[in-house]
Amino acid sequence: MFLSNLMPVKKAQDMISSSLKNVGTEEISLEDAHKRVLSEEIVSLLNSPPFERSAMDGYAIRAEDTFGFSENNPAKLKIVDTIGAGQVSDTIIKNGEAIKIATGAPIPKGSNAVVMEEYTVADKDSLGVEMSITPGENVSPMGEDIETGDIVLKKGKILKPQDLAIIASAGYSKIEVFKKPKIGVITTGNELVMPRPDISGAEIINSNHYTFIAFVESALAVPTLVHCLDSAKKVEDEFERLLETHDGLISTGGTAISKGDVVVDVTEKIGEVLVHGVALRPGKPFGFGIAHEKPIFMLSGYPVAAMVQADVFVRNNLYKMQGIDLAPQCVSKIASRKIPSSLGRTDYIRAKTDGSNVRPLKIKGSGIIRSMVESDSYIVIEENLEGIGEGEECNVLTYDSLTI
Repeated sequence: MFLSNLMPVKKAQDMISSSLKNVGTEEISLEDAHKRVLSEEIVSLLNSPPFERSAMDGYAIRAEDTFGFSENNPAKLKIVDTIGAGQVSDTIIKNGEAIKIATGAPIPKGSNAVVMEEYTVADKDSLGVEMSITPGENVSPMGEDIETGDIVLKKGKILKPQDLAIIASAGYSKIEVFKKPKIGVITTGNELVMPRPDISGAEIINSNHYTFIAFVESALAVPTLVHCLDSAKKVEDEFERLLETHDGLISTGGTAISKGDVVVDVTEKIGEVLVHGVALRPGKPFGFGIAHEKPIFMLSGYPVAAMVQADVFVRNNLYKMQGIDLAPQCVSKIASRKIPSSLGRTDYIRAKTDGSNVRPLKIKGSGIIRSMVESDSYIVIEENLEGIGEGEECNVLTYDSLTI
């Protein structure tokens, strides 16, 4: 298949997004749930805390026994028991009595407050309380954090450490999450070699191998990396092999806008090519297809173009496959110099931000990796603009905003 007309970026993004579905769910241990995505609501199975507990080290008392007393005129109480962490007292506090209590221990019956140890003087079983305490002081009520039946977290939540804490407090040791997509990554090219200092002739180091291990992992998916020579038979064999066990493919190389491109031809043979060629700079030779009901993202072999294509067309869709809805959000900044562009093409210009300003890098070229290292954002010039003037506002997409 060969498309001579370049597809607008937005149309390509919508077409890809509408072609994808999530990869299903699985039950996992809460210990393995960091950065996983909930596939169901978490409804609390219990109250947290499950009982009234002391918020301080001190003494459980009847607050009324301290009314009107002070440092100069302390209340005199009798210590009748001690409750350590994880312990419960069967003693019921009566008028004039106190129980020594540790932080987090259940409040004993008959008491309604805890006086901090700092405001007491103890001598064997005698306790002086040097301040007046109000009922409920230093007591955490049952269900203060969450109550039975509360919706603790909603479906689609990407789990952070604090989320795991509240899920555990809600009574769960296992949860249902969306599966992580398994993505096969195929770098193509006869000229590509793995890193070494003694390359020769037309050999080029396969930097895409390392870029896309990290890229797929940064999108919370699981990569499998293989390299393939520019042979239609070998590419087809690898595609078919990986599609049996993976949820999608990313390829680099073999997508140039010309007839006879290996990756595009193989995708057309085993499935359907929906996109081939987009009005994007850098990254025009991007392709997308479906085979065996699984997505194939066909990226340029040039490292920078491939990174841009991945950020524009792939990352959000890997998120979507695991139930994450995270659309990239541009921020407005002031361009430090004039930036030319052409109508009908969307430009993603490597740039460096500085407060409210942004400076486009002068380094150009789809193979200049240094430009990605020295930049921290893209200036996005939509297809209906003929560039940005110096001092004008422009849309900026920071690299940090793309990752979770």
